[in-house]
Amino acid sequence: MNIAVLGLGAMGLEMARWLKESFTVTGFDIADARVELAREAGITCKPTARAAADGADIALVAVRNKEQLEELLYGIDGIATVMPRGSAIILTSTVGIEAVETVASRLRRDSIGLADAPVSGGPARAGKGDLLVTVGAYPDVYEHCRPVLEAMASNLVWVGEAPGKGQCMKTVNQLLCGVHIAAAAEALALAGELGLDQTTALDALMSGAASSFMLGDRGPRAIQAYDGEEAEVKSRIDIFVKDMDIVTSAAKSVGMAVPVAAAAEQLYLQGMSRGQGAMDDSSIINVVTPRRG
Repeated sequence: MNIAVLGLGAMGLEMARWLKESFTVTGFDIADARVELAREAGITCKPTARAAADGADIALVAVRNKEQLEELLYGIDGIATVMPRGSAIILTSTVGIEAVETVASRLRRDSIGLADAPVSGGPARAGKGDLLVTVGAYPDVYEHCRPVLEAMASNLVWVGEAPGKGQCMKTVNQLLCGVHIAAAAEALALAGELGLDQTTALDALMSGAASSFMLGDRGPRAIQAYDGEEAEVKSRIDIFVKDMDIVTSAAKSVGMAVPVAAAAEQLYLQGMSRGQGAMDDSSIINVVTPRRG
């Protein structure tokens, strides 16, 4: 099975590394530095997305937003014109429910399937095939993509028999992730302002009922940011601005209030307004730190 991995960012590159152990993988990214890292990992790369996807059985797509997705599929260098009939797109990104439903309809007219398969777990787990993958796809598309999906996931959940349902599940997931990161930042900022050693506080919290994946993962980098250091960027603030907008918009579409998610969204927006959009999302600790307010 020939797979084109389009988007070799933090998640895409790690997924490509893992999948090349079992499949023939060709990669593409708009950033030369990411392409070089992929080549160093033994991944064959092409100069355009269209060249990478030409003749592929599956194109695994890791893009930032719906605009990038639409350009990749149907833009000047769009891959839809070179993907074979009966092939499929595995979309691993969080781009929103309506965007996926619209794209899926257009792809189906071109006889290309779409597995709406947003992933969760982070780059380290992506590089080990240890992701949560929640899939919305028609049964025939799901079966076509299943070998790749199973290779990517330690927990593969088929949440609905239509594209868009994967985005629904990821929206729920991102509500919790966004809130947990914001809560972790507030807690560690408070520990620091109360004169506690934050690393000691973090270790203590992780051993009790207040522990969470996001606290353990983001906590060390949040402490670095609190201390004025620039933490390694593993997930940017502007990504959670996008994701929390998807969350709150989805809630509005069904007439539901999500006050905790809305409050967390404001922290990410404040981070963006301070020029922190490209920084690690753990750096929102500085949004709530009084001396930096």
